[in-house]
Amino acid sequence: SCVHTENCFVPTSEIIAVEETEVNKKQHNIGKWQKMAKPHAFTVYYVKKARNHRWRCSDVTFWCVDEHLCNQWIQALKELLEMQKSRPKQLLVYINPYGGKRQGKRIYEHKVAPLFSLASISTDVVITEHANHAKDNLFEVNINKYDGVVCVGGDGMFSEVMHGLIGRMQKDSGIDQNNPKAPLVQCNIRIGIIPAGSTDCICYSTIGISDPVTSALHIIVGDCQPLDVSSIHHNNMFLKYSVSLLGYGFYGDILKDSEKKRWMGPMRYDYSGLKTFLSHHYYEGTISFQPAKHTLGSPRDKDSCRTGCYICKKSEQQLAEQHKECGLKHEEDEEEWKVIKGKFLAINAVNMSCACPRSPKGLSPAAHLADGSADLILVRKCSRFDFLRYLVRHTNQDDQFNFSFVDVYRVKSFQFTSKLSEDNESNVTDTGKKRFGQFCRDHPACCCNTANSTWNCDGETLDSSAIEVRVHCQLMKLFARGIEENCKDEAAYSQSSVEQLL
Repeated sequence: SCVHTENCFVPTSEIIAVEETEVNKKQHNIGKWQKMAKPHAFTVYYVKKARNHRWRCSDVTFWCVDEHLCNQWIQALKELLEMQKSRPKQLLVYINPYGGKRQGKRIYEHKVAPLFSLASISTDVVITEHANHAKDNLFEVNINKYDGVVCVGGDGMFSEVMHGLIGRMQKDSGIDQNNPKAPLVQCNIRIGIIPAGSTDCICYSTIGISDPVTSALHIIVGDCQPLDVSSIHHNNMFLKYSVSLLGYGFYGDILKDSEKKRWMGPMRYDYSGLKTFLSHHYYEGTISFQPAKHTLGSPRDKDSCRTGCYICKKSEQQLAEQHKECGLKHEEDEEEWKVIKGKFLAINAVNMSCACPRSPKGLSPAAHLADGSADLILVRKCSRFDFLRYLVRHTNQDDQFNFSFVDVYRVKSFQFTSKLSEDNESNVTDTGKKRFGQFCRDHPACCCNTANSTWNCDGETLDSSAIEVRVHCQLMKLFARGIEENCKDEAAYSQSSVEQLL
């Protein structure tokens, strides 16, 4: 079931559409067609793979004199496409007209809608008018009539659609999201991301490129990539879901500072990053976590998560077996928690590599998209120079965890309490004030008004510093297939790995 073009074979799964082609006089009069009776033709539109995981829509036209034969080919190819059951026929599309460079509507209408139309996908489009418009709307619509939900915007827009969809699923199943131990119901409706924001980290980590046409084509061919989601609670109250970065300290402070400088545009992240680095605040607290014993890999592996990832599949099976053997509640109580107290510059928990063009490997290069775990990275108090050495390693091939002040663990749940919260909860306000004074003496240059950092949850701030986090294995699905192996890059990378081993 392949169409042979001049120099490549195209699997049926990557054919976008087949259409009868009108042959006009001009074409008919070209060279060899002159001698023929009126030729008949059909065009096959297919996915052409370019460099750096970029996909494009290409086409090839087949000619023949026999009208009956031509129709037979069209019919046969259309039947093959009908057999591709994972392809969406009806999509609900949310467009954020304000996000990023305010190009969402234009990108969708010019680059995406024509492709959906070519692939005979019908759409209901909602242009969002305010924050949480899409999230609220997802609680009201007849969700069952759609094969997928598409969001046009940045990571913030995706987060809103994800919260709406997961929340709707739990509501329909009668599950209380405020219960941190509640087993959540998986979302079978896939989400497609058409990148049009200032940050498109999730797109980059699940497809390999932030490009609207590539994303649209992954939606059309019906790709499916499961994704782990972390739920975050405070005192038995649900706060948020996270799929990429949950960061306290350094990344929390950058976000908090940059929110006040939105007028600067994307430059605010660089400014706030430098300011936060120079202020060099550390935060005292206690982190306790459950190691993810069900996963095969470790954060120090050289194996990245790729299309059809073996580690994700195997980890999902192991987790299911554990649940079957001892039941969820029993397992929660039985498994040991590891407790670490300390002074931290940064606490990062990532569900995916968090790769982006600036940091091609991301915060945790071997993190997996769907293995039911998060990588917990603890950066202890160290000198500014050492912290800079650590940050620089996000941009090169060196092992960024190979420092005495950095610890990394693969976990399935964790809890964090800042020293200040612990003091306040013990009602020892005087000692709290004393410690607060101590904090400011440690930082004579700082003009701080609080000794707590803020959690950065996928680019949005969380109000509470004391949180409880649990990873839900493959809670939702994306129209993606993970990052495909790039033969040249991978070969070079394997070569260097082999050389290192020798």
